[in-house]
Amino acid sequence: DEDRDGLRGSALGHDPACLQLRPGAPQGRCRSALGGHRGGGGGGGGGAAPLLAATYVLDDSNGLGREFDGIGAVSGGGATSRLLVNYPEPYRSQILDYLFKPNFGASLHILKVEIGGDAQSTDGTEPSHMHYENDENYFRGYEWWLMKEAKKRNPKIKLIGLPWAFPGWIGNGENWPYDYPDITAYYIVSWILGAKQYHDLDIDYIGVSKAKSPAHFLYILSVFIPKILVLPLFVGN
Repeated sequence: DEDRDGLRGSALGHDPACLQLRPGAPQGRCRSALGGHRGGGGGGGGGAAPLLAATYVLDDSNGLGREFDGIGAVSGGGATSRLLVNYPEPYRSQILDYLFKPNFGASLHILKVEIGGDAQSTDGTEPSHMHYENDENYFRGYEWWLMKEAKKRNPKIKLIGLPWAFPGWIGNGENWPYDYPDITAYYIVSWILGAKQYHDLDIDYIGVSKAKSPAHFLYILSVFIPKILVLPLFVGN
């Protein structure tokens, strides 16, 4: 997952020239991005003109194109970052710096973590914050730790939570958590509130499985969350 107004760039040390993104003869100072260069000069010895350093202008202010929200990474889908928490120092901190520090290494803008569901979700299992209905513990697993380490290095990083699986009591023991969408929504909202109350983490986005989540569950979740949370939160696929 996720600024507008258009992007502009130029090569340093060169006179800018327009990069034309549509077919046809270059207009004015523009050179065609499709043809690569202007046509060769007349006579026998013209050849291709050298490429100019280009200034490119991509403008989606009229609604064309999508916003660029940044570069993100996933910790989830089956314990994909399980080993990191056990790395010895200083190596662990160095890896975290390379991942999350701005203008250094990967400089990630977004971190998506798994909302653990006590189930094997690809390569491993992550613990749930609610093993059963009356059980709540917001210190299980390592995703809380990872989100705090990311925020420590980049307070502006966006956080996303996504459940790959659910404990058996979700859905009243049936193998489909969306038959009782109010229970499933309560479970997810509890995770959001626990992140804030116990770790001072603001979750920016909640992801759901587009292939598995029925429309009525998404509706209930989108209605349920604003009633509980003061800050707006985006529910997306």
